[in-house]
Amino acid sequence: MTVVVIGAGVAGLACARVLHDAGVAVRVLERAAAPGGRLGGDVVDGRPVDLGAAYFTASDPGFAAVVEGWHAAGLVHPWSGDFRVYGPAPAGRTQPVRWAAPGGLAALAAELAAGLDVTCGVAVKDLTVFDGPVVLAMPAPQAAEVLPAAAGLAAAQDWQPSLAVALRYGRQDWKPLTGAFVNDHPVLTTLCDDGSRRGDGAPVLVAHTTPAFAIESAAGDVEAAVRELLDLPRAAVAVAVRRWPHARPSRPSDSAFAQVEGVYLAGDGFGRPRVEAAWLSGRSVARAMLDYQNPKTPRTASRAR
Repeated sequence: MTVVVIGAGVAGLACARVLHDAGVAVRVLERAAAPGGRLGGDVVDGRPVDLGAAYFTASDPGFAAVVEGWHAAGLVHPWSGDFRVYGPAPAGRTQPVRWAAPGGLAALAAELAAGLDVTCGVAVKDLTVFDGPVVLAMPAPQAAEVLPAAAGLAAAQDWQPSLAVALRYGRQDWKPLTGAFVNDHPVLTTLCDDGSRRGDGAPVLVAHTTPAFAIESAAGDVEAAVRELLDLPRAAVAVAVRRWPHARPSRPSDSAFAQVEGVYLAGDGFGRPRVEAAWLSGRSVARAMLDYQNPKTPRTASRAR
C-alpha cells in the first residue's frame, strides 16, 4: 500500500516523514515547482525574500525539538527584537521567540523533504486514480476543488486571501525595525524588515495586506501605505508580489485534522493557523493512519506528536 500525500507544504511533508520513518510507502505530489507551500518566497535583485509565513514560533515540545535541530544545523536563528504595534494594541501581549531562516523558509521545506519521494509540478485533479489512502495537505478551499465534499469544511473555516509585497529601497530610511503588527488599517496587517529577518541588513521590507487589498494590482497602494506608515522619504526601487488566495482561516477547526469521504485533510486550518499547527496536523494524520494499522498502540489524534 502506498499513501499519497498531495501538497508538499509543512503539513504534507511532516505527514510523509512520519509514515516514511515508520516503514510505510508514501509518495508526495506537489503542483508547484518546489516544495514549501507558504514557506515559499521570491528573488528580488538576486536576493531571496520570504513572501509566505513571516516567521514561526515553537510551543509544542516535539516541534521545538525539530526547531533546535534546524538551529544546530544553521538553518534557522532566533529573530530577536520586539514587534511594534500600530493602531490599537491588545492588552497583555507577549513577545514570543520568533524563528527566521537566513537562507529563506523554503530551506526548511527542502530539509523536511530530504529522502522522501516528492514529485513537483503535478496538479492532481482526480482522486479516483489512487488505490490507497490519500491525504490532502492544503487549505480546505483547494481540497474542495478535487474533493467537493470538503466544501462545507472550507466554508466553516472561512479562508481569507492576502497579498505579500516585497519592497527594496536604495537605502534604509527607517528607524531600526524588526517587524510590526498594523491593526485596524485598511491596507496593511503586518510589516517585516527582511534585512533584520535574514540578518544581512538589506533595505528590504515585506508587507502583508488585508483581504480587501489582496489583488496584485494593489502593489502600488501597499507601497504607498508602507511609505506613509514609516514616513519614508522615497519610494521603493524594486517590488515583488505574491498573492495567497487562501492565506489564513478566520475560523480554524479545533481538531488536528479532518476526514471526509475517507480522505484525510491536514494543514494550518486545524489549530492556531501557524507553521507549527501545520506540522502538528500532518503528524497527527500520520499517527492516525499508523494507529489504524496497529490498534494495539492507540493515540489521540489531537494530541499526537
